[in-house]
Amino acid sequence: MRFQPDPSSVIAAEIAFNRLAQDKGQWTAFRATAADDAVMFVPRKVLAKDWLKKQADPPASVSWTPSVVYVSCDGRLAASTGNWTRPDGSVGYFTTIWRRDKKGTWRWVLDHGDRLATPRPAPDYLTGKVATCKRGATSAGGPPPPAAPDKDGPPPADRSLLWTADVAPDGARRVTVRMWTGEGYETVIDDQVGAAVP
Repeated sequence: MRFQPDPSSVIAAEIAFNRLAQDKGQWTAFRATAADDAVMFVPRKVLAKDWLKKQADPPASVSWTPSVVYVSCDGRLAASTGNWTRPDGSVGYFTTIWRRDKKGTWRWVLDHGDRLATPRPAPDYLTGKVATCKRGATSAGGPPPPAAPDKDGPPPADRSLLWTADVAPDGARRVTVRMWTGEGYETVIDDQVGAAVP
């Protein structure tokens, strides 16, 4: 199945995710929208479905709003980032990595964020950006062409949107998202969280 690289569909998925959390419960919403291989930080990196099955919904959910969305050229992968607020008034930021399933539904594969003293500045308008589809020469650092499709598996990624989620032994973590511009990769998200305090 072919998909359009449509940032508005990712924004809609993120808004619906937040609405589900407010209506049905925070962890209920996370369970309902996660991919089977999704990971999250609590604060260690865990397989989300295993961790979430043991969690009861809190009395009131965290609330969040995306600020900007980045989408791969083939429309199969996306990253969204924005601010969250807890019922106690504490604030922070989030980054969510989204992937389309075989039916075309966006499922989150990474949830990351941290608390902040003050919210990050939010733009006046939600912004959506699509990676450049133009391929550079692989030898010059451009994204290689997709591998041959596996007849039984999902289509290969186009490599126009790449992400990493690394955790150091001391608990420090870093989530990055890089987007292909046609000339090279631009780092569009670089979330860094310091070591866990013992």
